[in-house]
Amino acid sequence: MTAPADRTPAGAERSLRDTLLSPGYLRLLLLCVLLGVPIALACFFFVGLQHQLEHWVWTSLPETAGYGSPPWWWPLPALVLAGLVLAPVVTRMPGAGGHLPVDGLGGAPVGPGALPGAVLAALATLPLGVVLGPEAPLMAVGSGLALLAVRRAAGVDGRARAVVATAGSTAAISTILGGPVVAAVLLIEGAGLAGARMVALLLPCLLASAAGALVFTGFGQWTGLEIGALALPDVPPGANPDAGDFLWGVPTAALIAVGVALARRLGRRTVSWTRHRTAVRTVACATAVGVCLSAYALITGRSPAEAALSGQATLAMLAAHPHAWSVGALVALVACKGLAWAIALGSLRGGPVFPAVLLGTATAMACSGLPGFGAAPALALGISAASAAVTGLPLASAVLAVLLVGRDAYDQMPLIVTASVVAFVVTQLVRRAPKTEAETEPEAAGPDPGAGTGTAAAR
Repeated sequence: MTAPADRTPAGAERSLRDTLLSPGYLRLLLLCVLLGVPIALACFFFVGLQHQLEHWVWTSLPETAGYGSPPWWWPLPALVLAGLVLAPVVTRMPGAGGHLPVDGLGGAPVGPGALPGAVLAALATLPLGVVLGPEAPLMAVGSGLALLAVRRAAGVDGRARAVVATAGSTAAISTILGGPVVAAVLLIEGAGLAGARMVALLLPCLLASAAGALVFTGFGQWTGLEIGALALPDVPPGANPDAGDFLWGVPTAALIAVGVALARRLGRRTVSWTRHRTAVRTVACATAVGVCLSAYALITGRSPAEAALSGQATLAMLAAHPHAWSVGALVALVACKGLAWAIALGSLRGGPVFPAVLLGTATAMACSGLPGFGAAPALALGISAASAAVTGLPLASAVLAVLLVGRDAYDQMPLIVTASVVAFVVTQLVRRAPKTEAETEPEAAGPDPGAGTGTAAAR
């Protein structure tokens, strides 16, 4: 039996060409480029304000109070305040403050009606030390503004609105991932598309991301404000991975995956617990996060700020000075921040990826003292394994690790890819374990993997 004409390579190529050259699609491309600019500006001011508030809470205010660094008890009032602010947002505002972090980055786009709650929840709680990242709120900003722009536009059908919302989210998250490359790979892998569908969706997202990243970076240089992109200015000296790095690296990647999977399981239990008496239990969960952060400071004698927030600053310090932490301090960081992150996943609002990357890197660095296991390979595989475990996207995770490690990534690529695949497989094996009703119910009610931002596979 011969295949229909539109299923042959020539037919598929002709269909794609007709789609790309159609007036409606060309208008869609232009619209996505134009939307990338205001979305990038909104993300720039969002991230800039967030960083200014973080600096005020964790640096300026302690110094004003006479402390050189935040004392051990500093996270307790900060996180109680975060819970008190978040509780009415979750219970009373449309959209409940945005997606639950335990659901990953996927789900239906945040519409204009739910956008104020998502922005308020992020700006009011992330600077106070909530151990979550800005990536999910930024994607909400991108999709919400994109849908707002086309809400009254004539000639924009439901399918085009979905593409525009995806392009807005992709443009937003590309601003903190260093450009459109990682965001584009997230889109392709997360959406599970191929052929003409992938190209037709990828082009608007790439153009919106490129335009947005250009504006975002330009404003950062012009204003001098921190733009909050995930970056590692300094990394350990590079070295070719050898047998020892693989010997210790593979079980380390598996250990990271198990830790992330167990934390997410606890996060799903927290979702069930906070479903009733949500306001009170949200405050209780935020307080528990503060207790974990204070415990880290008491155990190690170090600043609680290292365990608080998204982990971007601590990740950069750990990469630049890997030997400034003892093994005990790294273990305490993984234990205390990991427990705080697990609680926050099911009760607070923010992104799950950045803290997971720090936890994976800290775990790998704690193991880097093993014979034949270097700091540079540990850094690379920690980023890749943790990202793959939390997002479920091994290719995008490997690309993220390569971009973060920088010029030394070429030598580390075999280990980066191996760690990403091992972490992904181990995560799937852990998830196959029998689940309780409390764990399965939130997942069953979760967003459709085929909808949303193109990263819905991040579960």
